Amino acid sequence: MLKSLFSTLAAAGLLLAGSAAAQTALTTTRVASGLSSPVGVTHVPGDTNRLFILEQGSSGTARIKILNLGTGVVNATPYLTITGISTGGERGLLGLAFHPNYAQNGYFYVYVSANGSSNAVRRYQVSAGNPDLADLSTVTTLLTMSDPFSNHNGGWISFGPDGFLYIATGDGGSANDPNGAGQNNNQLLGKMLRINVDVDDFPADAARNYGIPAGNPFAGGGGSPEIWLTGLRNPWRNDFDNLTGDLYIGDVGQNAVEEISFAPAGVGGLNYGWRCMEGTSCTGLSGCTCNAPTLRLPIQTYSHSLGCSVTGGVMYRGSDICDLGGTYFYADYCTSRIWSFRYSVSGPVTGFQERTAQLDPPGTLAINSPTSFGEDARGEMYIVDYGGEVFKVVPASAPTDCNGNGIGDTCDLLAGTSVDTNGDGVLDECQTTVVSFCFGDGTATPCPCGNAGAAGNGCASSVNALGARLASSGVPSLTSDTFVLQGTGMANSSALYFQGTVRNNGGLGAVFGDGLRCASGSVIRLGTKVNAAGASSVPSLIDLPISFNVTGTGTRTYQVWYRNAAAFCTPSTFNLSNGLEAVWVP
Repeated sequence: MLKSLFSTLAAAGLLLAGSAAAQTALTTTRVASGLSSPVGVTHVPGDTNRLFILEQGSSGTARIKILNLGTGVVNATPYLTITGISTGGERGLLGLAFHPNYAQNGYFYVYVSANGSSNAVRRYQVSAGNPDLADLSTVTTLLTMSDPFSNHNGGWISFGPDGFLYIATGDGGSANDPNGAGQNNNQLLGKMLRINVDVDDFPADAARNYGIPAGNPFAGGGGSPEIWLTGLRNPWRNDFDNLTGDLYIGDVGQNAVEEISFAPAGVGGLNYGWRCMEGTSCTGLSGCTCNAPTLRLPIQTYSHSLGCSVTGGVMYRGSDICDLGGTYFYADYCTSRIWSFRYSVSGPVTGFQERTAQLDPPGTLAINSPTSFGEDARGEMYIVDYGGEVFKVVPASAPTDCNGNGIGDTCDLLAGTSVDTNGDGVLDECQTTVVSFCFGDGTATPCPCGNAGAAGNGCASSVNALGARLASSGVPSLTSDTFVLQGTGMANSSALYFQGTVRNNGGLGAVFGDGLRCASGSVIRLGTKVNAAGASSVPSLIDLPISFNVTGTGTRTYQVWYRNAAAFCTPSTFNLSNGLEAVWVP
């Protein structure tokens, strides 16, 4: 559903443009606390019930914990506990990604500081008997990279829209990339890697348990075949746009500039310039030529007067705040400031604004040292606080979802899946309206034998020259139905109330007996009554509510058929009221 909504909004030009002035007011709400140095949050594809939270670890042990979204409870037993890794500082459990076919194969992948001098990507499998517990015995190391220093480890991993696993690596650490890894295409450090986890192109090499996608820049030689992008310093938290597949990279700077870089969907081989460039500035260091046309400049930067370490964020594509769709969020770890902007492959950055105050949680809570942003399976956005908390970005007031489809009314209107004809802010399918139509006064199809009734009624009958009238009271609501049909002006005879789905003959009706047939389509009987004083109603106290015969919201048409007291116009000796059209709401 989300993908379809994204596509509809994009086609309408409402995802990448949008009016900042019309945007929904935001806030945050805490969804988890009591965590130990959390550095990430993600979800299993299609699993709307759980979030998986990475704890970086200490004393050689790190954990992945499960937050149950329905209850707000973090499971007491971790999903995975990893021991014997290097923790402390920038080391530990740094990345988590679930296989696109996790529901079938149970595979997931982690990025860890394997020991004091290497980082590794490992594969595990969920336990066969417990979906909330991983099976430690299934561990396989896919890839190990030597890392000469303790910092700049990167660690983000994610499956791209192409089904390949992307791995962000730091330049190896220290300062100013002393080994020149960022520009060395024979080193895996300072890069964005791309591998195929579903094949093994190196069966004779126990340390390389993966395949090389054919489109990788160096798949045919000239560099390490795993490399997809080069010239990165410490890409800390990145994100694929769920709609476009574009990649946003939060690359931590050295001493002066933090940057957000951009890679169009499916485009590899780009060079982001580290170590000869920091942001858009020249460093004076070797390895490449500053501002060379072959280098890819960042799309957004900020100086160390505003912070000191960028935390790359996410492109919002959720359904709760659809006017925010196409907005990228990111933060600074040191100052806890949060910003957002809009961007497309054609550029430039638009709609830049600071969100720090807006996203400050209510009361005494605060988002301090944001280490990561993340999304649930519905595309809703979360912020991870290194102090042990996870916050969800939500509308400042709960969105109205009058039709109960799980999508806010504003989003329905923007997507064109609903309309608001009278502009009162209520979707038409939720607007309780009841209107009369198809009158026997000559404004519709002429009554047979010229027996016109009064304005708003049906055709004249043997007992009433004014014709019968169908009216209503109450609300046609599927969840709180008080809707009652009331027929008057009829003979003291049997009366059949029926429901249709459309107006007959475009609302003009068609001759039927002594009157006009107004309601048609899929017709069902609601009940037969015996009129008293020419009147009756449906439902009575012993009847089922009318909503029992209504499947879903939308328009239904109604009419009452009754026997004439005597032969009047045609041999049929029956007549009908006017028609009534009602819009049923949730």
